Amino acid sequence: MKILLCFGTRPEAIKMAPLFHELQTNNVDVQVCVTAQHREMLDQVLDFFSIVPDYDLDLMQPNQSLNALSANILSKMDGVFAVAKPNLVLVHGDTTTSSIVALAAFHNGITVGHIEAGLRTYNKKAPFPEEVNRQLTSRIADIHFTPTAVATQNLLNEGILPAAIVETGNTVIDALLLAVVKIETEHYQHPEIDRLKRLIPRHKKMVLVTGHRRENFGAGFEHLCDALLSVSEREDVTIVYPVHLNPNVKDIVYEKLSDIENIYLIPPVSYPVFVWLMQQSFLIVTDSGGIQEEAPSLRKPVLVTRTVSERPEGVTAGFSILVGTDQQKISTTICSFLDGFSGFGSSINPYGTGHASQKITDYLLKHY
Repeated sequence: MKILLCFGTRPEAIKMAPLFHELQTNNVDVQVCVTAQHREMLDQVLDFFSIVPDYDLDLMQPNQSLNALSANILSKMDGVFAVAKPNLVLVHGDTTTSSIVALAAFHNGITVGHIEAGLRTYNKKAPFPEEVNRQLTSRIADIHFTPTAVATQNLLNEGILPAAIVETGNTVIDALLLAVVKIETEHYQHPEIDRLKRLIPRHKKMVLVTGHRRENFGAGFEHLCDALLSVSEREDVTIVYPVHLNPNVKDIVYEKLSDIENIYLIPPVSYPVFVWLMQQSFLIVTDSGGIQEEAPSLRKPVLVTRTVSERPEGVTAGFSILVGTDQQKISTTICSFLDGFSGFGSSINPYGTGHASQKITDYLLKHY
């Protein structure tokens, strides 16, 4: 069995890294192809998890359209498949890389496995283009590795055969637990973590903020910033915001929040630094899907700046709250947590316990 893992973005790399190492540990012939849909942020994760790609398409270009990226991926994958000759291609999640690589593999008659399959909002515009990407991949994939019972049911409702679905938990929890162990070892040092320890007041409650979704560009980010301005007036809070480099995000955030007391705008950080920030935070405000999955394992509440989420399990379990981009709702909800949150008790992360990569590998060893 020859397996080719294909991914292109930082979130994909994080979630595929533990699976890559689990396959290697079990002596599976596995190779890695990256499209580098994101370059610098992808490379940071590859370095942290000690992964050297066998094939690097290096396709990131400034202001590249989704159609141009898709065409480049589709045209380049034939050459990779011709050399790698995989029996199985594994893609992840909902990126342009995942859907187009799956299509390219299908065109070449190669079996496709989809990691983190079955997530849905059933709204083509939220998130865009991720919702359509994941649905397209589901129509192509031969094996669907779902993270939760809800995701499994979504696929069953769409007519996917039960025999093609393997419920495993989410590999992001595997990655998070590996990262926590690594950064908490005595010999681990990171200059950015050391710098942040000196910069951020440790005696205040930290609100960690991220944002990047296209559907929130414009008014959505303006309302988020206005809410953060209101919260920053509290003396017991500090707000840390690693600002996405997209001008649609960065320009608004820096215009509204620069030089505000209690607000620390910092450049995007590497994966281990972000894990450390999550550990230090009191609560997290984000539109990220991965953070919604990770935060419950760190016992951190999440305010999701979206009106719908393809990860409803966290909301149902009480780990996440959908606040959209309404300024008043965001600020009021943040303050209510700052004043009244005392922990989650014994609640279990609905997205997994850190054994997803092992379950996926066991299935592949048994059936392939």
